[in-house]
Amino acid sequence: MSSRIAMSIIVPCYKVEEYLPRCIESLVNQTLDNIELIFINDGSPDNCLSILKSYQKEYASKIVIIDKKNEGVWAGRWDAINIANGEYIGFLDSDDYALPTFAEDLYNSASCSDADVAVCGFDRIDLDSQKVLSREMCSNRSDFRIEDEPGRLVELNGAPWNKCFRAGILKSLKDLSDPPAVLDDLCFHLIAYNKMKGKVTFVPKSLVCYMVRPGSIINSVKVSQIDAIKNSFLEIKTRYVTESPSYIEALDAIAFLHLGVSFAFRIASSSNSSVLSDYLRSITKFLDQEFTTWRNSPYINFPYAVQHGNSYFKLLVVNALFKIQMMPLFFTIYNFMINKLHVDIKW
Repeated sequence: MSSRIAMSIIVPCYKVEEYLPRCIESLVNQTLDNIELIFINDGSPDNCLSILKSYQKEYASKIVIIDKKNEGVWAGRWDAINIANGEYIGFLDSDDYALPTFAEDLYNSASCSDADVAVCGFDRIDLDSQKVLSREMCSNRSDFRIEDEPGRLVELNGAPWNKCFRAGILKSLKDLSDPPAVLDDLCFHLIAYNKMKGKVTFVPKSLVCYMVRPGSIINSVKVSQIDAIKNSFLEIKTRYVTESPSYIEALDAIAFLHLGVSFAFRIASSSNSSVLSDYLRSITKFLDQEFTTWRNSPYINFPYAVQHGNSYFKLLVVNALFKIQMMPLFFTIYNFMINKLHVDIKW
């Protein structure tokens, strides 16, 4: 069966009955015919399961349903990977939708390049106004071999839904002992990259419409969540040290970007200044102890930014601001630009 299926696309579903039909329609009408669509009904209390079953009657050859008790996206993703039959595995969130050539373009790019992962662009769209907030990962990028240029992993976004992965790699992954409730997508990528020695290829056009829902990005952050994230990063680091030591400096840079900047911004947007200050002190100590090259990373400097482009210049700027303890001011200005000036610059 696996030889007949080019790509399996995994879609977790929970409380998305309003958006799910559009997502399903976008996938059953893909231009790549030999795909399977694995939908996980993660104990959703609404009508997700009945919607899925109604589509399965019409598209029985394409749609597979996993109906299970609620365990979260992480567990559902692994359940689906275990049964996927595609040569490559892709993902989509159930409140988003894909353009018709999403699967075909990703699969053809990955297959023709014999790549471990293919990455496409996407639009971030405000759900209420339907305004395109940003278009990302659409600039031309050269392919690279992870083994030769691990620093370029830094430029890849941490979401799985604009990528397809070689199925054999995902099926070989070992689960984390205690996966975090937040930054779980990033952790999934990191344990996957640890097993990849091959190529990353790009499709420089927007193929996914990522819907930004009010309250879906910035949530309250609990101390227990921060501890779980730290523990997961430490477990991932242990694997890199043992299995991919040449990737360690890239992991350190990624840890700085996502723990020191992205997650800190999330805290800045949902907590008071004292909570942010405490977090920045704590995470700086954590990075200095465990991800030691972040301060003098070979991937966070001017020559590397000149060579590899805009995302690395941004990383260089925030790294400098972080070192001189100017992140609270940076987050204040950044929040003002987003909320008052409606300028959304992704970092």
